[in-house]
Amino acid sequence: MLLRRIFISPAWHAACLHSTQPTLHSMRTQTSLQQSYQRAFQTCARQQALYRRQAFNYQRFQSSRNLFRRWRARPTFVYEVGGIMVITGGFYIYNQEQVPVSNRYRFNVVRPDYEAQLGQQQYEQTMQEFGRKILPACSPEHRMVQSVLNRLIPNSGLPSDYKWEAHVIDDEMKNAFVIPGGKVFVFRGILDVAEGEDGLAAVLGHEIAHNVAHHAAERMSQGWVFLAVEYLVSGFIGIDLGISNLVIQLAFTLPGSRAQESEADYIGLLMMAQSCYNPRAAMRLWSRMEQVEKGQGTPPQFVSTHPSSHNRLEKIAKWLPEADHKLESSECGFTTRFADDFRRRMPDFGLSYMNDAK
Repeated sequence: MLLRRIFISPAWHAACLHSTQPTLHSMRTQTSLQQSYQRAFQTCARQQALYRRQAFNYQRFQSSRNLFRRWRARPTFVYEVGGIMVITGGFYIYNQEQVPVSNRYRFNVVRPDYEAQLGQQQYEQTMQEFGRKILPACSPEHRMVQSVLNRLIPNSGLPSDYKWEAHVIDDEMKNAFVIPGGKVFVFRGILDVAEGEDGLAAVLGHEIAHNVAHHAAERMSQGWVFLAVEYLVSGFIGIDLGISNLVIQLAFTLPGSRAQESEADYIGLLMMAQSCYNPRAAMRLWSRMEQVEKGQGTPPQFVSTHPSSHNRLEKIAKWLPEADHKLESSECGFTTRFADDFRRRMPDFGLSYMNDAK
């Protein structure tokens, strides 16, 4: 590895160490010169600090490599590495669990009670930030959100000790989220995109699904693993923590976050269908969100925590047959089919009625 040396101007060095106050200038000129010397000193100090920091990183890199070489030279090196791998692998397998509904296996070491404790902290922070903008329970927006929740919650599969509480924030932001423990926050801006209870059910079903799958706990578990990997890579190989963090973000963290979002879409779609909401409203919702994204100029998907709306539309289209079957097998299946058939026949009925009237 080449050590990049920072060039320090001799003039700056002189300004840093040998500057004296002039005596033949006006006070304004003196002030200007003092400011120039001060800026030169600050620039010099920053560059010298950067040089020292790079030198320190280089020395740490050399010491880490020497430590690894000494460890590798031990006659028991292979057995020690094998033992560490066996213990780590056993710990990883022991803490595997299956995600509800999607049946995906994942690593998770965070208990639900700890997740709920962190959720309470997040709730307090959210209330501190948006508490003054929360609409009253008698508002039409709050009643609409509560009505949709009343149908979704019984089909969520979450434990009965969840303390559900809805909050509608009077803000144009197009967002909604459900904190672990049952605290629901809906921004008024997303209601305009939802365009009715079916669209809102797609939004809330997705957010509740994050709690069903305990995605917050999974992210914390993965975060601890990735942090340990970062420090090991930095210590033994000498790669800067910032670079290793960027690689892990692009290779693991962001793809994992997008996978969780897709999983929440799937779980939420089946949940809304079982709750007697039309799952095809999810297609219309993300179609509208796609138009919003085009107007805002969203970043490429590979650097985003969420999949693009177009990607979501493609996946939801594949899941719709399963969601339709879930809707038909639910308690409201017959009523829903009758209502859809009635709506399809309404134009013909109206035309026939008008002809008879003539």
